[in-house]
Parts: sequence; C-alpha cells; structure tokens
Amino acid sequence: MKLQLTIALALCSAAAFAQQALYNFNAVTSPQLNADASVTFRYVNPAADSVKVIGDFTAPEGAEAIPSVLSMTRGSDGVWETTTPPLAPELYSYRLEVDGVATNDPSNVYIARDVTTLSNIFLIDGGYRGLYGINDVPHGTVSHPWYHSDLLGTDRRLTVYTPAGYETSGRNYPVLYLLHGMGGDENAWSELGRATQILDNMIASGEVRPMIVVMPNGNVDMPAAPGESHLGLTVPTPQLPHSMEGTYEKSFPEIVSFIDANYRTRRDKASRAIAGLSMGGFHSLHISKDYPDMMDYVGLFSAAVWPFMEEAKATYADTEAKLEKQFADAPRLYYIAIGSDDFLYDTNKQYRALLDSKDYPYTYIETPGGHMWKNWRHYLVDFLPRLFK
Repeated sequence: MKLQLTIALALCSAAAFAQQALYNFNAVTSPQLNADASVTFRYVNPAADSVKVIGDFTAPEGAEAIPSVLSMTRGSDGVWETTTPPLAPELYSYRLEVDGVATNDPSNVYIARDVTTLSNIFLIDGGYRGLYGINDVPHGTVSHPWYHSDLLGTDRRLTVYTPAGYETSGRNYPVLYLLHGMGGDENAWSELGRATQILDNMIASGEVRPMIVVMPNGNVDMPAAPGESHLGLTVPTPQLPHSMEGTYEKSFPEIVSFIDANYRTRRDKASRAIAGLSMGGFHSLHISKDYPDMMDYVGLFSAAVWPFMEEAKATYADTEAKLEKQFADAPRLYYIAIGSDDFLYDTNKQYRALLDSKDYPYTYIETPGGHMWKNWRHYLVDFLPRLFK
C-alpha cells in the first residue's frame, strides 16, 4: 500500500507539472516601477545570507552615477528588497546574485538571451526618447523567411521588417541590412536591439523614411538562431568558425538577390544601406568595400576592423586598395560610432587615422560607455534618420 501511495503521489506531481501554468505563485512584485522612475526589487528567500541585484543602471543626466551592483536587505518575513535611485529612460537588464550564485528574478517573466546569458529586463518611460515602447502608431510586419545559399550549400533564415502599409502600398522601398555581433543571430536586433519598435515609432513620427530592414544570420556555420534550425537545441556560443574569414562576405550578395527577388525593393546603390555592431560592423566594413557599387550608406557600430585569426589575414590583405576604390565614389554616409570605454576603441581610432590619412570623409560619433546594447540602440536611433535622403 505504501509503495502504491508513493507511486500515486509521484504521478500526481508529474501530472501537475505537465499542466498549463495558469496560476501565479509569485509572492512579491519585482521589479516594481515607481512614480519617480526608481525601481524596487524583491526576492523571497529566508535562507539566503546575501542577495544582490546586478544591472546596467543609468542615472538621469546630471545625477550621481548608480552602482551596477546593489545589495538587498532581508526583512523579518524573509523578503529581500532594495530600491534604485531614479533611472534615466532606457531598457534595462539585470540579474540576481544569491549567495554568490547568479540567477534570474523569479517574479519577472520578461527575459532576454544574449548569446548564453539570460537577463531579466524592464523598461523605464518607453526607453530612450520613448522609442523602445510599443506605442499607438501603425506597426510594421516582422517575418522569418528562408533563402538558399548556393555558396554555403544550405538554407538560411532571415528576419525581415516591412514597414506599416507595405502589403497594400504597391511602392518600392529602400533596404537597410542590419547585422548582429559575435555570438548573436538573426533575432538579436529585433529582440535585444528593439529595432522593430524603433522603426515603427520613428517612421510614424516622420523622422525616418519607410524602409525594409533585413537582419541576416552572420554565422556561416549556423543557418539560424539556436533552436530554430535542423541543428536542434544547440548551445549558443560566440566561438563559431568561419564567421570572420571572408566566407560570409562572399555569400552576402545571395541575400541581396533574394530580397530583391521577393520584396518590392529599390535596387540602386542610393537605396541600400548596411550597418552592424561589433562583428556585424566588421562585416559591414568589408562587404561595403568588397562590393562598392552595392551600398551608399555604411554604419559601423563598435566595429571590429581587422581579422584576429592569423589564417584569415591574407583574405583581408587588400583592404586599403579596396577602400580606395570604394571612396573614389564616396558613400553618401560612412558612419562610425563607438563608446569611449569600448575594448575596440583603440582599433577604431587606428582605423579613423587610416581614413584621415587618405582624406576619406566619414561621420564620427563617440559616446560614454562600452561594448553594450544601450549604445548600439542609441546609434541605430541616430543612424536611421540619416538614410536615403
């Protein structure tokens, strides 16, 4: 009888776990966004000895800087709590550290993945200039078409944004190719970069021309984001081979041909732009120089410039000669942006010195901060209104 009871309880437990999670078991509210733009975090764990909040908190202009690590205080009820000072409008990510072990906030269902890191997120006042929120404006469409790459010998997945009204307008649109960084994928700009919200809001305000935005997967050995292809539920990693040794640049015209064949595009140089962050900036730099008649607008956000793999250096040995050809008919916009604390700052400084020595024109933006999504979202907001003028 005891054995039967044990089995019955186990089956009931398994059945309960398999049910739809209809009930909210969170005992506290966290994060709580307060009227003064401060945020209160709470976490229930009477047995913990130390709980901290680690986040990318930013103070409003002129206010004292906010530490990235905040200690929480345990109440008599076993609830840990802390409140930030007022925060600047932004999309924030954070995690908890419980007795030295990183974990997510169990009371916050909103989680973003950046390569292998999971972080909770929250939004203050619609984010930078209110552009990260889903506002009451016409919305574009986000789709995930697949194209075939003959050069890579596989089907590959894209994220494509078409602006509000595309389906019925009958118009042809300019195209921005927006590339992710190392370890990212075709979901990165829409999920972490808030690109679709930024586009919806800036197109609606008239600041930005309606455009198609194509967000490809820049990893040669990965046809789609982890879990989105025949490779299955693979573990994300930034250490993927063949992504910065010339193969991706050679295959890129296949993406352009697919988009032109399947979307109503304007197909001249003046109607195409390419931009990317970090590894995507590296790809944008080299694709634009390899195909100087393809793109009239180039954006390098915290870009890697030179190949770091010894075996790849020969592939890019002709960079200066190709830049000379590219700038002989100078792009309408060559945009370089980087944070003053970015680990690629010196590399970008050296690259700008090369451009300066040749009198090649470019637009340069320098911001505080490092290699981070906050900066890349801001660069996108600044870059978009400059396109297709």
